[in-house]
Amino acid sequence: MIVKNVEKKENNTALFQVESDAAEFEAAVNGAYLKNKSSINIPGFRKGHAPRAIVENMYGREVFYQDAMDELAPKAFEYGLQEAELRIVGQPSISNVEVTEERTVCYTFSVTTYPEVTLGQYKGLKAPKDVTVVSDEEVEEELEKARKQNARKVSVEDRAAQLGDTANIDFDGYLNGERFDGGKAEGYDLELGSNSFVPGFEEQVVGMQIGEEKDLDITFPENYVENLAGKAVVFKVKLNSLTVPELPEADDEFAKDVSEFDTLDEYKADLRKKLQERYNDQAETAFRSLIMKQAADNMTVDVPDAMIHEKAEEIIRNYAANFGMTDRSVELEKLVRMMGIDSETMNQSILPSADMQVRTELLLEAVAKAENIEMTEEEAEAYLKRIAESVNAKPEEIKEYFGMDTIRNEYLKEQATNVIIDSAEVGEMPEKTEETAE
Repeated sequence: MIVKNVEKKENNTALFQVESDAAEFEAAVNGAYLKNKSSINIPGFRKGHAPRAIVENMYGREVFYQDAMDELAPKAFEYGLQEAELRIVGQPSISNVEVTEERTVCYTFSVTTYPEVTLGQYKGLKAPKDVTVVSDEEVEEELEKARKQNARKVSVEDRAAQLGDTANIDFDGYLNGERFDGGKAEGYDLELGSNSFVPGFEEQVVGMQIGEEKDLDITFPENYVENLAGKAVVFKVKLNSLTVPELPEADDEFAKDVSEFDTLDEYKADLRKKLQERYNDQAETAFRSLIMKQAADNMTVDVPDAMIHEKAEEIIRNYAANFGMTDRSVELEKLVRMMGIDSETMNQSILPSADMQVRTELLLEAVAKAENIEMTEEEAEAYLKRIAESVNAKPEEIKEYFGMDTIRNEYLKEQATNVIIDSAEVGEMPEKTEETAE
């Protein structure tokens, strides 16, 4: 094979041609004949036993060309990519393919190339760091949460169900008179007002008496699971019992029960400390985010749409995996419908997030290159050990699962981030001028 006419164009696109020689094409054509001959029926020959020359004479010399070209295309593309030293994103396309008089085959591939980054200022950036000071009211709110978490349940028998009660119920769901999957349970504890069930369910349980049975008319939301979205159903519900929480007294005994401290004052001081640490972490995260966005905004790069859409798909599939949807063979469009992701969410949340993630990755790769950051064997060993400890695994397991290329890239991004953040200062962000805002 030979590569010719490598042509870089605008908007991160490129064209290149790869031509196979006659021997390669002949081998591919013969391979196509061998692959298909068992299904070929020629008069005068047993099925699958007609010589190639006879088949070509009957159906034309080009009968196996398409299969042969399809077979050679991936090999030609990989060869051309290596020889042309192109780094691409997204999926390539074949803009033209032809067989020459010499029975060579020439492919023209169209690809989107990896964008070039021109770094702007990424060191010595400034951003505010607004740290919230914990108030007495917030400490009391945390204490109240702890009391609720440790409340004991007290049975209620002399009144109807109210918001805030925990109702123990049996329920059975019917769609068009038939039970549907996942719509039946017995002895289920439901906190009324928690909004953990479909809209309208908990409100209709309010007012029921213990032992009462009731049919609840419910319409599922349009963004619910596919087979129930927008459907009107009936739930047959029985209220078995009611309980309400009884909160423990906030005193020294309570502090001893729920913490390592002997007094309520010590426990509250620890609640204040942990709250403050949380606020400090939030302030640090916000500070780092502002700094990284500045550094990304300061660079010049034309991000291909393919990179943004690939990252958006990654975000959606990772989100779906949290709900047990891990089958990567499910088409993205179907997954989007199953997750109830509408166009507004896609355009205002997912795509902007994907764009920022891609820009940040491009930034960190460029910074690592500019700073000549590498990973030595000793650094790789220490990094693997630290990552493994954080997930309670062994370094060799992490190495085998992710591969050293991925591990190296993550290490370089981490070090590049440190270069940017460690040089940053707390202060006022620079005002955007018309030039920087463009």
